[in-house]
Amino acid sequence: MISMKKVSQLYGGTQILWDLDLDIEPGSITCIMGRNGVGKTTLMKAIMGLLPIQSGEITMTGEPLHKQSAERRAYAGIGYVPQGRDIFPMLTVEENLRIGLPVKGKKEIPEKIFELFPVLKEMLHRRGGDLSGGQQQQLAIGRALVLEPKVLILDEPNEGIQPNIVKQIGDVILKLNAEEGLTVILIEQKLGFARRVGKEFRLMEKGRIVAADKMENLNDDLIKQYLAV
Repeated sequence: MISMKKVSQLYGGTQILWDLDLDIEPGSITCIMGRNGVGKTTLMKAIMGLLPIQSGEITMTGEPLHKQSAERRAYAGIGYVPQGRDIFPMLTVEENLRIGLPVKGKKEIPEKIFELFPVLKEMLHRRGGDLSGGQQQQLAIGRALVLEPKVLILDEPNEGIQPNIVKQIGDVILKLNAEEGLTVILIEQKLGFARRVGKEFRLMEKGRIVAADKMENLNDDLIKQYLAV
């Protein structure tokens, strides 16, 4: 589905990614994990086209992505929910959701969004900035799903979110993966959530993938070496 080969990336004069290789299989839920500062968010932004890469290649189903704009990558079927959500606080919930409709050539918000996140229908005419953190995260995910993506990238979707919303987000990820075959790439610091939702893990250290396996094989030794603070 998505493949990265020998990807290096510089940010502000500092090299963040070092000859990184990553393969994401279709229909997988892959958790990208590692301590703070190892390059996880930079990796996601490189996939999405928000940061240019210095060298290497990124492909999706064999087609080159690394020379395409972020907008074109959205058209290709990549949905992105950044860390911190980045909704438009002065726009209503409805206006936030409608932003992605032209990409799919549609005029109406898919009813599926409201089935997954009923609160968004209840608050359709409220401004995004007036929602709670958990509601804003649901809005951010809903906005990405309006694009009907083949791949959904989520950067720490549970950061600062109340437990009941965390569970709901996990349920939505599992539902979309099981019923629609949605491929999910997830940056997640909460080990319990990663084990509940993830099918595979990739551990990062110093801008490289240093371990990759099925989630059930994420053992205490790997946790201590690459995740423990």
